[in-house]
Amino acid sequence: MPRVLAGLPTNHAAAALALPLLLLLLVVRTPPPTSARPSSGPDYLRRGWLRLLAEGEGCAPCRPEECAAPRGCLAGRVRDACDCCWECANLEGQLCDLDPSAHFYGRCGEQLECQLDAGGDLNHGEVPEPLCVCRSQHPLCGSDGRTYAQICRLQEAARARPDANLTVAHPGPCESEPLIVSQPHNIWNVSGQDVIFGCEVFAYPMASIEWRKDGLDIQLPGDDPHISVQFRGGPQRFEVTSWLQIQAVRPSDEGTYRCLARNAVGQVEAPATLTVLTPDQLNSTGIPQLRSLNLVPEEEAESEENEDYY
Repeated sequence: MPRVLAGLPTNHAAAALALPLLLLLLVVRTPPPTSARPSSGPDYLRRGWLRLLAEGEGCAPCRPEECAAPRGCLAGRVRDACDCCWECANLEGQLCDLDPSAHFYGRCGEQLECQLDAGGDLNHGEVPEPLCVCRSQHPLCGSDGRTYAQICRLQEAARARPDANLTVAHPGPCESEPLIVSQPHNIWNVSGQDVIFGCEVFAYPMASIEWRKDGLDIQLPGDDPHISVQFRGGPQRFEVTSWLQIQAVRPSDEGTYRCLARNAVGQVEAPATLTVLTPDQLNSTGIPQLRSLNLVPEEEAESEENEDYY
């Protein structure tokens, strides 16, 4: 350490002495990493500061037998800043170092590369961050019968479950019955208000969606002018989303509605109930204002923007 402080002004020397103490606190207070998907939280920053400290002290002679073996590396392993010991590589979506000579956030794992994230809103002061991005964005069918968004996600799953011997069955999604990734929610509202049921489905081959109400033998909307149904593709690949809208609900609209999704492989359904209260019933509850409990899938997609539906 004396060689590091030599020639520094007093305030700089004090700061240099304080840095190891800060790092020691981070080491003591931060729980050990697990095999779960790492986050960009305190442990992530702690490793960055430890890398900076190691760079300041320089690289000691490499003794591989003294290196600790990293565990739970879902993105594989990379060499450390001194090109001596192995450490866990960064996963897709984690911060990384654009400059190959820098070693603060760490290096991306197998099939990943460090790129600036262009998803932020620059007009509102958001600064693009360097993130690990998978080189391929093509879905794959795994030997476990599940569809993976791309090769990086399949490799993560294979490393998380080494006994499963997970491999690529074939390019493209697995053929399977539809999967309802966002089900319609139960709704209660006051008569005269509008309500919307949403249903988001993933399937390959693509699925068709229809809406039905228990007790009726017809597919909605039928010839009812105050009920309408809409469809669109997305928000993810191989997905379709549908909405059932009931305008100015009345007590006769009460009941159980079902989202039915089918393709060439199979059919699934998801029910949701509609409860309609009259103004008198609402007043008897003592609730000053009733809020509808329906969610449009687009709103849910915003809260689950980075969630993998595959």
